[in-house]
Parts: sequence; structure tokens; C-alpha cells
Amino acid sequence: MGHPSPFFVELAGWIPSVILPVAAGLQLMKIVREKKAEGVSVPAWILFGLANVCLYVYAEKYSSPQSVIGLLGTAAINFAIVGAALFFRRRKNGA
Repeated sequence: MGHPSPFFVELAGWIPSVILPVAAGLQLMKIVREKKAEGVSVPAWILFGLANVCLYVYAEKYSSPQSVIGLLGTAAINFAIVGAALFFRRRKNGA
């Protein structure tokens, strides 16, 4: 079995760069739309964000749109989920 074609490699890079931020965005939209964050694990989303930033650094593809969108974009959404969850939890608790 040889190396995958450049087209396949390019496609393989774009798939997670679309799926990862969309999936995280769905969680963020749910929190904002419902104005509540029950069941959202803040530590898990912090770890997801940290992992995405670290993977971006590890991959060393700093100017690749797939890396920027898929990893840094997703990390930004992950941290926005944390912020939204904390905001709505504080609001619910009257703080």
C-alpha cells in the first residue's frame, strides 16, 4: 500500500477542520439559545480547548487554513463554551 494521493490528504485535512468547529459550535449555540448550561462539563471543554491549541503547535502547520480553522478556531469555540457555561451558571445562581 503506497502513500495516499495529495487530493486525499488535502480532503482528510479539511474534514476535521469543518467538523470540529461545527460540532463545538452546536454545543455553544445550545447553551446560548437555552440560556442554561446544565450537563456541560467546564473542565472537559477547557481540556478540549487546550488540546486543540497544543495540537496546533505540535503539527507545526501554522499557516495552513485547515490547522487554523480546525484547531485554533475550535479552541476558541471551546473556550467560548466555557465562558458561556460559567456565565449562565452564575446568572442562574444569582451571582
